[in-house]
Amino acid sequence: MALTKKQLAEFETQLTEWKGELEIGQSDNVQSMTGQEQTAFPDPTDQATMETDRNFDLRIKDRERKLIKKIDQAITRIHDGEFGECESCGGDISVKRLHARPVTTLCIECKTAQEQEERTRLD
Repeated sequence: MALTKKQLAEFETQLTEWKGELEIGQSDNVQSMTGQEQTAFPDPTDQATMETDRNFDLRIKDRERKLIKKIDQAITRIHDGEFGECESCGGDISVKRLHARPVTTLCIECKTAQEQEERTRLD
């Protein structure tokens, strides 16, 4: 079941808007971080809290940066005619799954198998 041109256009619009929102957030965060002075708190606990918060923000922004990269890859797959195809088995990824996670590259069966394999390796 291949996606229609209308569905592909809707996914591309959704991905492009999502990417725009993330990029605005990235830009705002960089501006706020560069605008902040490195404050040395007299209390070591306050200093540690500030550094922990900053590290948490940086981890979130790194995850968002990786998501932007996945969005770009999904848009490329749309243009290449590969969007909605499982990269593992070559089958179709359900539209329901694509709506839930448009950057996905695996059908639900392959993703489930991958997660099971990861759990087995960890045990």
